Amino acid sequence: MPSTSYLVAVLAIVFTVTLALRALPFTVLRTLRGSALVRQLSVWMPVGILAILAVTALHGTITADPPALGYALLAVAVTIGVHLALGRRTILSVGLGTAVYVILLNVL
Repeated sequence: MPSTSYLVAVLAIVFTVTLALRALPFTVLRTLRGSALVRQLSVWMPVGILAILAVTALHGTITADPPALGYALLAVAVTIGVHLALGRRTILSVGLGTAVYVILLNVL
């Protein structure tokens, strides 16, 4: 078992590195706030992240159960429709799309 002083030193280093890595993006962002690139990223990154999450999450289910592809496409359509119709509320649209997908998989 390592000594107490060694464990405290490791924890202090881990704390310092974690704090620095979490604070660094906010420090950099402050200087880039007026940048056109940051504005474009703020528009497109949420869509890209949701697309990557959807593909990753549905890949396993669709390959294991090919008829689930229709359910997945319907759930994606519901998600997009709710997102556009109800004022781009991401939590609501993703939640309803997920609920539709789960209901379709379990009921039909």
